[in-house]
Amino acid sequence: MLSPLFRAHGLLVASHPWEVIVGTITLTICMLSMNMFTGNNQICGWNLDCPKTEEEILSSDIIILTITRCIAIVYIYFQFQSLRQLGSKYILGIAGLFTIFSSFVFSTVVIHFFDKELTGLNEALPFFLLLIDLSKACTLAKFALSSNSQDEVRENIASGMAVLGPTFTLDALVECLLIGVGTMSGVKQLEIMCGFGCMSVLANYFVFMTFFPACVSLVLELSRESQEGHPIWQLSDFSRVMEEEDNKPNPVTQRVKMIMSLGLVMVHAHSRWISKPLSSNTTASNGQLGMGLDQLSPRRIEPEMPLWHFYLSRMITMDIEQVICLTLALLLAVKYIFFEQVEMESTLSLRNPITMTPPSPNQQYNKPCCLREPSAPRSAAPAAPCREERDEVIRPFPAPTTDCQSRSLFVIGEEGETKSENIEPSLPQNPRGLDECVSILNNPEQGPHHLSDAEVMLLVTSKHIPAYKLETLMEKPERGVAIRRQMISAKLSCPSALSSLPYINYDYSKVMGTCCENVIGYIPVPVGVAGPLHLDGKQFQVPMATTEGCLVASTNRGCRAIALSGGASSCILADGMTRGPVVRLPSACKAAEVKAWLESPDGFQDITEAFDNTSRFARLQKLLVGLAGRNLYIRFQCRTGDAMGMNMISKGTEKALSRLQQHFPELQLVAVSGNYCTDKKPAAINWIEGRGKSAVCEATIPAKVVQEVLKTTTEALIEVNISKNLVGSAMAGSIGGFNAHAANLVTAIYIACGQDPAQSVGSSNCITLMEPSGPTGKDLYISCTMPSIEVGTIGGGTNLPPQQACLKMLGVQGASQQCPGENACQLARIVCATVLAGELSLMSALAAGHLVKSHMTHNRSKVDLHGTQATCSRRGSMQTERS
Repeated sequence: MLSPLFRAHGLLVASHPWEVIVGTITLTICMLSMNMFTGNNQICGWNLDCPKTEEEILSSDIIILTITRCIAIVYIYFQFQSLRQLGSKYILGIAGLFTIFSSFVFSTVVIHFFDKELTGLNEALPFFLLLIDLSKACTLAKFALSSNSQDEVRENIASGMAVLGPTFTLDALVECLLIGVGTMSGVKQLEIMCGFGCMSVLANYFVFMTFFPACVSLVLELSRESQEGHPIWQLSDFSRVMEEEDNKPNPVTQRVKMIMSLGLVMVHAHSRWISKPLSSNTTASNGQLGMGLDQLSPRRIEPEMPLWHFYLSRMITMDIEQVICLTLALLLAVKYIFFEQVEMESTLSLRNPITMTPPSPNQQYNKPCCLREPSAPRSAAPAAPCREERDEVIRPFPAPTTDCQSRSLFVIGEEGETKSENIEPSLPQNPRGLDECVSILNNPEQGPHHLSDAEVMLLVTSKHIPAYKLETLMEKPERGVAIRRQMISAKLSCPSALSSLPYINYDYSKVMGTCCENVIGYIPVPVGVAGPLHLDGKQFQVPMATTEGCLVASTNRGCRAIALSGGASSCILADGMTRGPVVRLPSACKAAEVKAWLESPDGFQDITEAFDNTSRFARLQKLLVGLAGRNLYIRFQCRTGDAMGMNMISKGTEKALSRLQQHFPELQLVAVSGNYCTDKKPAAINWIEGRGKSAVCEATIPAKVVQEVLKTTTEALIEVNISKNLVGSAMAGSIGGFNAHAANLVTAIYIACGQDPAQSVGSSNCITLMEPSGPTGKDLYISCTMPSIEVGTIGGGTNLPPQQACLKMLGVQGASQQCPGENACQLARIVCATVLAGELSLMSALAAGHLVKSHMTHNRSKVDLHGTQATCSRRGSMQTERS
């Protein structure tokens, strides 16, 4: 209920960090100034002689107080260690220090402002430090750091505040009420300490809600500007590592806190307002006590030193317990800044535990040219010590410099700093024996880092290392790929066949377990851009990965025609991924009974309940049930958010079938996919019922644009469309193929944006319609209807950085925070509009007779093939003569 309010507050604070910080500091200074001008300026020991009652100071009290202070200092140290694990020990450490310092200063100023006594503050300070909890600040910082831009930083801070704000508010209330019980004890010293504790909790809450998020937003913004616009804090571009559900409070705990709060409020109300007043005897005794105290009132004296000299002497004069605490604090600070190493990873770290290696003593910091060097396959001889091992946190690299000869596609390192690496171990020239290699591999202090490539291949051949685990078992995935290439090359008829297949400078940690197995390299595919594509009042630059000449140029011409016509409009007609399992019943009649139950309201509700419990996003929309003999085909359709959703819907389908088996125990699952979906195959059911996103896009092209840009006429376009796309496709018995080349555009965008290229089979289902428009009928109305666009913006290939870059070009990378599923729908609209641009240009080329001419000009290889042809001819002649 309160989440929208806290979200709005977080967005306001993160959007105006300067105003919030300056306002907080100004409020503190104003309150301090009011206290200075209105308070009592008499200082005991300088201009006043304040008689004191002699108190017996026990050594045990000093020891307990010193231990408490040391515990508080160590506690704060571990709090800062937690912050450091987020990727930067300076940025967030400074923000945390500001939080603690501002909380303490603000608490002191408020107590001064209300003219409260600070006697005993020296003893209360350790308890104040123990009340500081930076865990929520840590969590809020994680939200901020999982951003790709400053705008996303603000949105993520607002989302974090919406999640953490209600919990932190209730925690602060409970703490204040609990500590406030001590203010009713009647013990003066305890009341002072508890009062200061309550004020500290409130001040910490105030700072967390205002000062800390503003500091984080401002620091990240300044860091971005210092790196020429690149977000050096970028820890995202991977699947969301922190789900909001993981940070939402437990409802049971919240209720307990609410009940406790109400009970404590009643205790305070009863103790302060309902209890009986003090008796007259007590009043009289207080009067006598007051008379006695008058005799101990302060007496003004002449100062022996200036005020500044007095304060300076007080500051440099310390007791033994203060020296101990200060020494401990300085040692921990030096250890934290200069000698501390991250011993465990936070949830935002992308480090692979198998690839971690200790840091080395030689490393340069924050050098633009210090990008990862490509590592060649390791031989038995020791390699040059140029390899870098760092925490796998990925950020865009700075502008290129001339100092580096070879650069990696990504910089992998800790935020704001990098770690050095160990010197390569000396390896023997000849491979060691199998038993010795196995011993080294299993030794946790050595491992594969101390094995040569030949020894690793020996272990793979002897089955001690599975070939498919080379990337995960080596200290670097790239080395595992290099060793696999050596083993494969030795088995090929042409050992140098893989020499032109690149494999270095690639982040294989994003591939392992997600995209590909037994990796031997990657294929660089040219990526062109078509645009700007004017769609629904916005402009898009569309990335297209293709090796077909003329495709990007032709699409670009279609985009230009659409732009000169005022743009295109699009709409999502339906959104639902499908999975169609096949089950078997004892008889056809029993199968018909199950079909009738699934189609009944009660049956559908029961299956929906089981299906929806498997995911936060998957929501069953409908069931389509087909029967063939005693086989039953059930087509589940549900929305899957911004994911393409095959895994999501498959999990829900299995759960729903388990519920179905509870009602019909004789039901037998034949296959979770019975080709009734239908996935990656031409199918009329996808054309008729739709699958994924169903979209339509339209545009009206004026006659002038048709003539000057497309070089044809409206009449010629309509005639070619009817004869080719409609009649010709019908003659061929095409299913969903009533278009010129929709698959060209769909596949090019799919490869560029990390989609499954095989799904272009169903996603390219499209019907292109053209008709005359306008008052004279010379304008052209064109529309493309695509009922089965299967796309997603999270999961699978969208986790790879190059593919994420293409999604960012379109503004649809990752999951939509405001409206789940919107990014995937937007990508489907862009695909449909790009298909319309491609259809418009290709059909115009066909109508004008320019297709063959343009392909001969732009789609012919410039490589001289005459030498190769002559060589082949000579070889053929020699073989003929031999035969």
